[in-house]
Amino acid sequence: MRWLVLFLSCLPVTAFAQVAAEEITVIEPMSPSYLIKLTGGLILVVAVIFFLAWLVKRLNLAQHSQNGLLRIVAGLAVGTKDRIVLLQVGEEQILLGLSPGRIEKLHTLSDPISIEGNTSSTTPFAEKLNKLLSKDRAQ
Repeated sequence: MRWLVLFLSCLPVTAFAQVAAEEITVIEPMSPSYLIKLTGGLILVVAVIFFLAWLVKRLNLAQHSQNGLLRIVAGLAVGTKDRIVLLQVGEEQILLGLSPGRIEKLHTLSDPISIEGNTSSTTPFAEKLNKLLSKDRAQ
């Protein structure tokens, strides 16, 4: 009995679906206008992905620690993939050598370098972006 009620309740839905399917216009998938729209959409998606990756790299969003105990004081690119980084852990500063797949402690500084002149952790790009955004808000 339940199956009969279920079957009868689905009949009008399939009839409406068939009528709606007949009203749909057919788009030719190989027409030039459709291919241009498809290619443009794909290029736009790839461009957005590259822009977001560039933005994350420029703003150094991946370098911030959760609770602020670790901080990168300075960094220097030695090669294409190798870097030397001065890391501050609490009151101690450690000089690290970073290469793909390897982190090596080079030196522990007995006298920490004071960084009073450059206390901001923002990059020059972030500072310029903040200035532009503050100008827009002021207007």
